[in-house]
Amino acid sequence: MIYRNVYSQLKQWSDKPNRKPLILRGARQVGKTTSVDEFAKDFDNYIHLNLEKKTDADFFRFSDSVREIVQTISFRTSTPIKGRTLFFIDEIQNEPKSVALLRYFYEEMPELYVIAAGSRLQSLIHEHISFPVGRVEYLQLTPCNFGEFLGATGRPQYKDAVDNFSLPELLHDEVMSLFNTYTVIGGMPEIVSLYAQTGDFNQLRPVYNTLLKGYEDDVEKYSATQKQKRIIRHILQTGWSEAGKTIKLGNFGNSQYPSGDIREAFTIMEKAFLLQLCYPVTSVKPPVLSALRRAPKLFWFDTGLVNFATGIQPQLVGRPSLTDSWQGSITEHIVAQELRCVLYRNYVENLSFWVRDKKGSNAETDFIWQHGNMILPVEVKTGTNSHIRSLVSFVDLSGTKAAIRYWSGKFSAVDTVTPSGSKFLLLNIPFYYIGCTDKIIAKYL
Repeated sequence: MIYRNVYSQLKQWSDKPNRKPLILRGARQVGKTTSVDEFAKDFDNYIHLNLEKKTDADFFRFSDSVREIVQTISFRTSTPIKGRTLFFIDEIQNEPKSVALLRYFYEEMPELYVIAAGSRLQSLIHEHISFPVGRVEYLQLTPCNFGEFLGATGRPQYKDAVDNFSLPELLHDEVMSLFNTYTVIGGMPEIVSLYAQTGDFNQLRPVYNTLLKGYEDDVEKYSATQKQKRIIRHILQTGWSEAGKTIKLGNFGNSQYPSGDIREAFTIMEKAFLLQLCYPVTSVKPPVLSALRRAPKLFWFDTGLVNFATGIQPQLVGRPSLTDSWQGSITEHIVAQELRCVLYRNYVENLSFWVRDKKGSNAETDFIWQHGNMILPVEVKTGTNSHIRSLVSFVDLSGTKAAIRYWSGKFSAVDTVTPSGSKFLLLNIPFYYIGCTDKIIAKYL
């Protein structure tokens, strides 16, 4: 797992002099546990608890003293608490009391390196527990991004070049082809690892099936009522085909469920990091405020699972270009997946897109990017002659100095003038450089 960028983020956390307990967030099977197990090799001692096990959860049920808890665990596991000791509490949401006790690890045992993880941890925030606000740090884990895919498939020099915006231009076509492969299979670590070993798409099918079945089985844990369970199962059965599209909540997936019930189910699934509803903004100036009454776009957490669940994956394998697949929805979906990695790195939680707040107008950009006191419009396009009318409309209305087009062409930064005379810098960014968006903007603006 050394190809995962999360290692460097964990290292930065551990090197802080005022380090707080770290909570890893992310969907099941995105590599939280494996990443911590790998990171633990840097420590003198390692204690790993899984609170899905009653014996591990009981440590927190019978005492309110973190020192007593740690001493008991040390004795039971024959693990000394000396030197650099990493204490990992996995599936922490299964014992809410352990969440409340995290603050006391920070206050009473700052010498201990404490990491907690739980795919359903967000669901506890609104329950009647003392969540340790201000006493913990967070790190969001996502499926592997494209750079990590390159590292996992034995191309570390390509990974470094893509991560650092330094790929030789002559390699453009080759790396675009690799990006297409990544788009087809997605970034689930187990899938990426198996593909790296075999290079065989057919051997990935059982793993996709297992992952999807696991998320369906988790419905029982995500839902508080039988009705919620039914609605979440319905979304898991019908929602994959709506990936990357603007959706209506009421009667979603040809159901009879009203918008309120569907919204509640989506909220539960967002807390489990299975998907994200991307809402539009209507302003062209900061701050970015989502128009929650408008229809959102639906993005699942992994494009490979979308391809498999909808049955289109076999059609995509081997195609020289995927930019027009599924009316462009798959391309927009993988862009959203890559963008989330960059946004989380910059402490931004949500994706947004822009729609013009004018009756009769259909101007809409695929995404937006906030840079200081500017909002940059973002379009996902294919070739050199792609229309960017909505992007131009945004520039005219906002006066922003730059705009972004993600495409399959090579990188360029072009001084551009709209038909109305507005000047701006058009950043044409190849899909494989999406993860460098923040670095590119910092360089050119």
